Parts: sequence; structure tokens; C-alpha cells
Amino acid sequence: MSMVISYAVGRGDMFSISHNSDNFTIIDCSISADDADWIIEELERQKAGKGISRFISTHPDQDHIMGLRLLDRELPIYKFYCVKNGATKFDETEDFKKCKELRDGDKAYYISKGCTRRWMNLSDSERTTSDINILWPDTSNTDFISEYELCAVGNSPNNISPIITYRVENSATFMWMGDLETDFLEKIEDEVDWPKVNILFAPHHGRDSAKVPASILEKINPDLIVVGEAPSKHLNYYANYNTITQNTARDITFENIDGCTHIFTSNTDYSVDFLTNKSATTYGGYIGSLEFTSTILTGPYRQ
Repeated sequence: MSMVISYAVGRGDMFSISHNSDNFTIIDCSISADDADWIIEELERQKAGKGISRFISTHPDQDHIMGLRLLDRELPIYKFYCVKNGATKFDETEDFKKCKELRDGDKAYYISKGCTRRWMNLSDSERTTSDINILWPDTSNTDFISEYELCAVGNSPNNISPIITYRVENSATFMWMGDLETDFLEKIEDEVDWPKVNILFAPHHGRDSAKVPASILEKINPDLIVVGEAPSKHLNYYANYNTITQNTARDITFENIDGCTHIFTSNTDYSVDFLTNKSATTYGGYIGSLEFTSTILTGPYRQ
């Protein structure tokens, strides 16, 4: 069984993956003082018994790295995955300083389109893959280079974010896009091999300024889009797609097992009408399941 959790952390992003393999992954963090105790406790519980753990930083904005110092102290980060960058800030927080330390130190592994690494997406005789793959960035792409150079002089690092997938055998494929913005996604659309996706975490917390272009949505054809915790007036609710809105659903847990993804929300009053009822009972707040068959498409999109 694998478990993906999208944490309700206010105006930020944080995810964890407890893999089918001997791996544990955290994607971004946004840990406030009020939430620190329960989030660290939950991460410790999810990580228990795993031999390999990694932290993936999509980009170094405060709402994606808040609490990084605390996290590194309580659950030491030995493997820090990020897009290679020289991002600077005019006002450096302590968490940004920690991010730079990890980014520029010997714990860093730089991710880019098609990169491979044990045990991120390669298996060996010791343990199996986590099935995490990086679809973007192409670090030789001129549009990426422009964004790379802008963030190095203090501009927004949103558009250096990677595109990440996690595939569960016989179950869901998840996709993250960090804070990639709409106009940048339009520029790089033809440079990415877009797979069929079951669950998409809308970029930039679901903000309208980062709405995934319709032509890309047609290619990845998500069964479900998770709209994040930006203020409601800034959100795009992705009409004509099935959505869960984290502002009201709160923490969302995806349990991937036996050809199904069972979905639970910490708001036990939350409900949707597009999921199958499989009567899952692992947690409270069960809202339904996505079902899969052996013929589900997980490869790259082709014209």
C-alpha cells in the first residue's frame, strides 16, 4: 500500500508519500508554529520503517519552505532534491538560509527532465524504485534559462519549478507542478511528454494566474484536480473537471491499494458526488474512491 497526503497548511504547500517500496518522500513544507507538533508527529508515523527518505523542494518561496529548519532538526534531511538554481531573496528568512545550505551542499541532488537516480526511479538488488519521475525542466531550454537568471537576481522562482509524477502500480498517477504559471506552461507545452494523470495538484495552490492551459488538461486528462488553499477570490475551480477544494476539505489522504485510490478528508463533513463508494475504513472522513484497471494509460501523451 502507498499513501499520499496533501496537508492543509494555510497559504502553502506540503505533501508526503509513503511508498510501496522502502522509501519515504516529502514534497515542500509549510509548517507554522501552531501546526508543527502534529505535522512532525504525522511525518514520523509515515516515515517509520522506511530505509530511504528524501525531501523535494519545488522552489524556494517561503510558502514552500516554511519550517524547513525545524523539519531538518526533527527529521534530518539527508537527501535534498531540487532544480539547480542560484535563487536569491532581498530579505532572507532563516528557512531560506537553510534551503540555500541544503541546495548548495553535499546533500543536494539536482533534478531535471529525464534524470534518474537510485531509488527515486531506479531499482537495484537492495530496494525497488519509488516511481518518481521528473518531466521538467529542460535546463538547456531558453525559456527556463531566462527564468533561472531572473530568480538569481531576486525575482520570483515560480517558473523554475519542476513537473513531477508519482505512479503507483495498478493505481493512480499523481502530478505536481510547483508554482508554474499559465504563460510559462504555454511556452513549454510542446517540450514536455505529458502522461495520462489521475490526480493533479493544481499549480500555485490553484490560483487563476497558474491555471493549467486547456490544451495541457486535454493531454493529461485528470480524473481529479486538487485545488489548493489560496484565497477563494484568487482560485480557479476548473469547470468541467472533478475537483476537491482543500480550503474546505482540509487534509487529504490518498490510500493506494488493490487497484483503487481511497480518498479521506480531515473535514468529516466534506463530500463529493463523483467517486465510487468502496466503504474504505482506514481513516475517518472517507469520501469515495477512484478505481483502476490493468489497461489504464500511464505512458506519455502522443498526438
